Amino acid sequence: MDEFLDIAWFKIVDLALAVVRAMDALLAPLHPLGPAAVIFILAVATVFLTKVFKRFYTTRRYQKLRQEFNYWSKIRKEAMALEDRDKGKRMAKNIDQAELNRVYYDYFFEGLLNSILTTILPVLLMAAYVNEAYQPDKLQKLFGRSYVFRLPGSGGEGAPVGGLFWFVLSLVLVHILWVVAKRILGKKVKPDNAGISKES
Repeated sequence: MDEFLDIAWFKIVDLALAVVRAMDALLAPLHPLGPAAVIFILAVATVFLTKVFKRFYTTRRYQKLRQEFNYWSKIRKEAMALEDRDKGKRMAKNIDQAELNRVYYDYFFEGLLNSILTTILPVLLMAAYVNEAYQPDKLQKLFGRSYVFRLPGSGGEGAPVGGLFWFVLSLVLVHILWVVAKRILGKKVKPDNAGISKES
């Protein structure tokens, strides 16, 4: 058993090293842009991939639990809408105790696991790659300096920014830009839809 685990571990390490080498080769043509641009591109790619994964991949159990949760939520709302308020509250409480609470927690934890698989894990893997590929000594070798860039400051040269910190900051910036772009595009689409509906 120990021998099998050792072989499996070495296979995993070999695979990880092969992926790192492939990433290095893929990003090498972008190095003339500088480390800040390359890491920002990685952040954009990471956000895009996580959005795609989250949209197109959900477990069957998560879909089933979502349907169950929506069903029992609808039943509870109908109970609360009864003319007899006391009877409605009793029915809603029974629904909560019998089904809705259980379904909610199962739905929540399945959603959390789904998010870990589609969002958190890809971000952590990319962060690990950036941390390894853009260490100070590797930055020095590739770009002639041991940092991505320096923040302007009163101290003259300014504070140096490392690869991992810039990657995390880039993720935040990309998410902000994503939200802003969705709002701008949403505002542009709404008047067009309204015009179409009026004409029809």
